[in-house]
Amino acid sequence: MTEKIQKVLARQGFASRREIERWIQDGRIVVNDKPAKLGDRIGVDDQVKVDGKSITIQEDQAARVLLYHKPEGQICTRQDPEGRATVFDHLPTLHHARWVSVGRLDINTSGLLLLTNDGQLANRLMHPSSAIEREYAVRILGDVDAAMVKRITRGVKLDDGMARFEHVVDSGGKGSNHWFHVLVKEGRNRLVRRLWESQQVVVSRLMRVRFGSVILPKNLPKGQSRELTDEEVKELLQCIATSS
Repeated sequence: MTEKIQKVLARQGFASRREIERWIQDGRIVVNDKPAKLGDRIGVDDQVKVDGKSITIQEDQAARVLLYHKPEGQICTRQDPEGRATVFDHLPTLHHARWVSVGRLDINTSGLLLLTNDGQLANRLMHPSSAIEREYAVRILGDVDAAMVKRITRGVKLDDGMARFEHVVDSGGKGSNHWFHVLVKEGRNRLVRRLWESQQVVVSRLMRVRFGSVILPKNLPKGQSRELTDEEVKELLQCIATSS
C-alpha cells in the first residue's frame, strides 16, 4: 500500500504535513533517486531521502504514547547547540521511528510530558482547536488575593493576545511555599508563567501534573517514563473527540 509522502512522514514524526509539503517544493526529499513532487506516493519498498539522509518507511502502526516525568534542567528539543541535557536522551529506543513530543515544557518546568510515535496524533493533541486541559501545580512568591484570581480567570491581555486560567485553586502553604493548581486549555509558550507575572508575582516552581485524561503518577521518579496502556490511549483520544 502506498500513501502520499506528507502523510507518511508526518505520521513518523518528521514534521507536519504542511511543512513536509514545503520540503517537497524546496527539493529536500528524493524518492528512488528522483526529486519528489507534490502528490507522489510512497510505500515500504521505496528508497526515501530527506536532506540526503536515508529514512526507513514503516507500515502504519498503532499509536504508542509515552509518559515522561521531566525534571528541571532538561530541554524538549532533540539537540541543543549549548550542549544542555535534552529529554530525548532519556527515552526508550524506537526502531525505525522516533518519539515526537506533545508540546514542550521549558527548561525550568518539570512534570508530565507526553511523547508519541505518531506525528499526526501529536499535532492533533497540540492543536488549539482540541482545547485539551493542562493542569499545573505552581508555587507563587507574592500576595494572591481574590481580586487577582478574578482577573486571571476572566482574562488578561498578554503580548500575544488575551489569555486566562480556566480555574485557580489555592492548594495551601504560606509565605514562600504557597501553592496553587491552575488549569489552561492551550499550549502557548510559557503561558502559565506569563499569566502570573502579569500580576507582579513570581513563579518559583512550576510542574505540569495532568494533560487531558493523563495524570502524572506520584510513584514515577523524575527522569523516568512509562508507556500508556491501550485503554489509557483510548481515553486520551476521547479528550480530542469531546473537545473538538
